[in-house]
Amino acid sequence: MDMKLDTKSQLEMSRSTLDFNGLDTLRTAAKNGDGKALEEAAKQFEAIFVKMLLSSMRKAQDALADQDSPFNSEQVKFYRDMHDQQLATDLSTNGSIGLAEIIIQQMDINKEATTINGLRSNANIEDINRYRKLLQENNHKTVSNSDASIQKQAAFASPKDFVQGLYDKAVAAAEKLDIDPKALLAQAAVETGWGKYVIQQNDGNSSHNLFGIKADPRWQGKKAVVDTIEYVNQIPEKQQASFRSYSDFADSLSDYVDFIKSNPRYSEAIEKTENAASYFKSLQEAGYATDPSYADKIMSVYNGSLLNELLP
Repeated sequence: MDMKLDTKSQLEMSRSTLDFNGLDTLRTAAKNGDGKALEEAAKQFEAIFVKMLLSSMRKAQDALADQDSPFNSEQVKFYRDMHDQQLATDLSTNGSIGLAEIIIQQMDINKEATTINGLRSNANIEDINRYRKLLQENNHKTVSNSDASIQKQAAFASPKDFVQGLYDKAVAAAEKLDIDPKALLAQAAVETGWGKYVIQQNDGNSSHNLFGIKADPRWQGKKAVVDTIEYVNQIPEKQQASFRSYSDFADSLSDYVDFIKSNPRYSEAIEKTENAASYFKSLQEAGYATDPSYADKIMSVYNGSLLNELLP
């Protein structure tokens, strides 16, 4: 049997399972002058790197997962990890990322070295980004299914009740901020799911917090300490935080206006209140929310038929 063909077979078998013992085979092939050894080593390194990336994403998903869900069992995780492992191998084998190519160009003494700027123009991580987006969507579903019913309570029976119950109060608050009251209703709808998920206090009573305003050191009133979701590097993570608690919804709307107007970081947003899209974009850029789609979600409600049909 051809020794090089046999070595190639061993290398491919090792790569398909990410077996670290295969590095010995690579070393032997390199000593025998097999030019494929560096290429295989680079692909295996890239696969290991991608597997680590996928594993870090999975940790975020596991942190948010419902422990009682049948989809969170050890058996499911076992097969999920096998899938991720093979996905990492396929991505490296197909050259979807291009890291292996850079390693080869840097390490091969028979080729001219290149910098990272020399990465081929069609190299990209679209597959990884697609996978990352899928994980984020799964994380959102997990949070919605597992946490909302425990830590939040319905204050309104329907979107219609939400709009009818808050519209007059929103008009009064909007006048102080010089903004369309519909914009405040849209933001509150996104924050509370049309009033279905208003944060509860520890005693079980409603916090009446319509805008997710946290209780920073300046806040001297009541607080509601709950688990929440914050985005770190665009990945949702479960954290515990304190939120402001109000006596009623009118108090919440009034405090929102004071909170925005008294905070220098939102000064640019205040100058754009005549345009809801510009206002919420500036609000997000100033750090009001960590959700990268926060402004888009609000504008979707603001321009949507549901809110506009319900307005008096």
